[in-house]
Amino acid sequence: MFSSAKFTLTAAALLIAGGAFAQGAGGKFAGVGRAATDKEVAAWDIDVRPDFKGLPKGQGSVSQGQDIWEARCASCHGVFGEANSTFTPLIGGTTKDDIKTGHVATLKRADYPGRTTIMKVATVSTLWDYIHRAMPWNAPKSLKTDEVYAVTAYLLNLADVLPADYTLSDKNIAEVQQLMPNRNGMTTEHALWPGNEFGAGKVKPDVLAKACMKDCVAPEKVVSQLPEHAMDAHGNLRDQNRLIGPQRGLVTDPNAGAAAAGAAGAAAKPATGDPAAAAIALTQKHGCVACHSIDTKLVGPAFVDVAKKHAGKTDYLAGKIVSGGQGVWGDIPMPPQTLPEADAKAIAAWLASGAPKAK
Repeated sequence: MFSSAKFTLTAAALLIAGGAFAQGAGGKFAGVGRAATDKEVAAWDIDVRPDFKGLPKGQGSVSQGQDIWEARCASCHGVFGEANSTFTPLIGGTTKDDIKTGHVATLKRADYPGRTTIMKVATVSTLWDYIHRAMPWNAPKSLKTDEVYAVTAYLLNLADVLPADYTLSDKNIAEVQQLMPNRNGMTTEHALWPGNEFGAGKVKPDVLAKACMKDCVAPEKVVSQLPEHAMDAHGNLRDQNRLIGPQRGLVTDPNAGAAAAGAAGAAAKPATGDPAAAAIALTQKHGCVACHSIDTKLVGPAFVDVAKKHAGKTDYLAGKIVSGGQGVWGDIPMPPQTLPEADAKAIAAWLASGAPKAK
């Protein structure tokens, strides 16, 4: 059994390596993997650089952006980019003089309460690219190209960079770059970008210094672990990590860990005969766990707390899942969710029955 498992893992590793290196029949690893197709490369190669390489054609107006913003962005970032108690503000701290000079004066003020996105970002391509790839929070990459242009235009209008009647497009975005409040606040004289595409200059010596390769101190290996009595002092750590990015968190509660494993298994394959496992799988499938945990408050309330507050209210909960809302659990709103009606009702029925763990 051990030899079989070892062989399976080795084969899986070879397949992954083959895919990563995209080897063809005559490559370094002949016979393993294949070259990526143009369509596969295009699906991943969607970033937009400061020189606007990769920017697709399209356009969107400030007014169009406002409608999209209020429907899909304001729940987290505020109607005017002022955000809420969880997310930091996007707009504020810049002036018309900053637009003229390209340097945000507020960045030098120690008494200013915080730094907003528009104060720091130097390139409009950064805004466009991030919105395109990562927003909205609950449905990244769901905005169409013209909608990204519109949302970017609305953001810049909130910062007094663009007038209310402006239409942003691939044809005029370079002109808008010349109005970014902190456009001169970024330097390329750091040797962190290959080539001279963004201008050559004197390279700072601190990033080109040669490392000392003699009399080196042996690195220390630091290992720490929570003592057993404190492992679950604040709830299961794994349940307090959003399912976004590589980190998943340590399972500190064996019972919660079993439930999480059961939920993960339910998400990987259809549940058979267990409504709780099926509902938990749906919360993962539709991204509910990005803001909610079963028994620990994250951005939103824990599922068990929702179950206690609205026990037996299946129809009410199904309606709230679809329509979203604000004020019931604090000032952080939940955006409307796009999921099949049957899935919303299944999750609502699970919550109304007390949010039981999977069997």
